[in-house]
Amino acid sequence: MNGHVEEKLFTQERQQALLAYVEQHKKATVAELCQLYKVSTATIRNDLREMEKLMLVTRTHGGVLIRSKTGFEMMAQEKATRNHDEKVRIARLALAQIEDGDTLLLDTGTTTLELAKLLGERERLSVITNDLLIAMTLEEMPSIANLFIIGGAVRQKLHCVIPSTNNTGLSDLIVDKAIMGANGFTIKNGATTPDIRQASLKREMIACASNVILLVDSKKFGRDTFAKFAEISEISIFVTDEISEENRASLESKGVMVVSDSQQNMPD
Repeated sequence: MNGHVEEKLFTQERQQALLAYVEQHKKATVAELCQLYKVSTATIRNDLREMEKLMLVTRTHGGVLIRSKTGFEMMAQEKATRNHDEKVRIARLALAQIEDGDTLLLDTGTTTLELAKLLGERERLSVITNDLLIAMTLEEMPSIANLFIIGGAVRQKLHCVIPSTNNTGLSDLIVDKAIMGANGFTIKNGATTPDIRQASLKREMIACASNVILLVDSKKFGRDTFAKFAEISEISIFVTDEISEENRASLESKGVMVVSDSQQNMPD
């Protein structure tokens, strides 16, 4: 690997660490970030400038604030690099909930895309999706017996489709499992997304499924976005990388099965 590529990878790793730190503390000064990551003031300012261009943070005089808005949605490329390892682990856990011969509704999202990459490990699946990248991933998999994509207008830079009419055809379908992503999830408000049109389609997907599997990484737990699309009572299985015992108990008391990476690592 040449030096330029190594430097680029190191910069991306540092910026991901910076973002995680600022998300946790809500704000930070340039001085504390320099001390924390052992780099110069110029390097930190360059990092923050790039992160602000991606609308991940807001720079202030001498520091930075996390950018957190209920109506804000990152572009697909930005989502793909955020919490990637957690999404891969969640996808592996979700695969265990899928059986040969299942009919699936696969929601748009970077975590559901990671799951799509694993579906070659199952057989005779039928999949309906509104995500262009998921459709392209599944197109040539021998394990996919049938593949359908929901039609409509493409959301630019998000790689997904929003129906342009009220007649999606989903109401005529009965599927085994709807596998959904979310931008936010709280015990009070359930699953949410920033886009009201996306929320409407998600509700339709949930309505025709015998079981609803929600994939949410732990960074989204406790965060609300603009439009609700699922009550907790509508969720069959909640899959995440880690969850507190209090939140697990709250979900299980409402009849939701909770599957988490931390649970898999618990001693017998």
